[in-house]
Amino acid sequence: MPRYKIVIEYDGTGFAGWQRQANGPSVQECLERAILGFCAEETAVVGAGRTDAGVHALAQVAHFDLTVSRSPHTVRAAINDHLRRGNEGPRRVVVLAAEEVADDFHARFSATGRRYVYRIANRVSPLALDRDRAWQILNPLDDGAMHAAAQRLVGKHDFTTFRSVQCQSPSPVKTLDRLAVTRDDDEVRIEAAARSFLHNQVRAFVGTLVQVGEGKWSAEDVSAALEARERSACGPTAPPQGLYLAAVRYEPRAL
Repeated sequence: MPRYKIVIEYDGTGFAGWQRQANGPSVQECLERAILGFCAEETAVVGAGRTDAGVHALAQVAHFDLTVSRSPHTVRAAINDHLRRGNEGPRRVVVLAAEEVADDFHARFSATGRRYVYRIANRVSPLALDRDRAWQILNPLDDGAMHAAAQRLVGKHDFTTFRSVQCQSPSPVKTLDRLAVTRDDDEVRIEAAARSFLHNQVRAFVGTLVQVGEGKWSAEDVSAALEARERSACGPTAPPQGLYLAAVRYEPRAL
């Protein structure tokens, strides 16, 4: 039974998230319906990360099995064709690449790293092109102070403070490899990299760092929040529309 790995780009606007659920359309369901349409096979599409409602992806990775082997080009083109036919309204999903992989490849468990990007539009004028694709903040942000404070969170820590109460991870301890804040004109970009993340961890980081950027918190306040290991010590959770799953990393032997 051939297994396929696909790389997916999607606009999370209008979706209830990656995972199939009863309360709205999901990216997973959208892909499974497209696969059924082109080859008449019902299959589960397994993603590398379960993005929330409104969160986007530049390079989400997933895998699925088929009973009949097809060329990767056919898989990519056929899924995109059926996605195009079914993309009513604001929902958009595109398969960027497809390849046949070993049957022990797993999009989630074979992953050795994930990278997220969060976009903040730091300007007064309303958003035209980036509506629902960035968090608009009117007050000027000190991106240098935000970056300095972000370094207090890099490394191995108990991230209970930055963990959603709905998080199902067995442990709040994670190793954060990178948390960087940069600015390009009126866009402030926050990049986070780790092997894996807790539920809402990146958005909690962003909301807390914005407090620093607005001058309401110091870097010492961020350290104190981390050490508190209490969800109530965290800053506000940033909205989902600025968050993008940017990349998933795999060791060559996992393919």
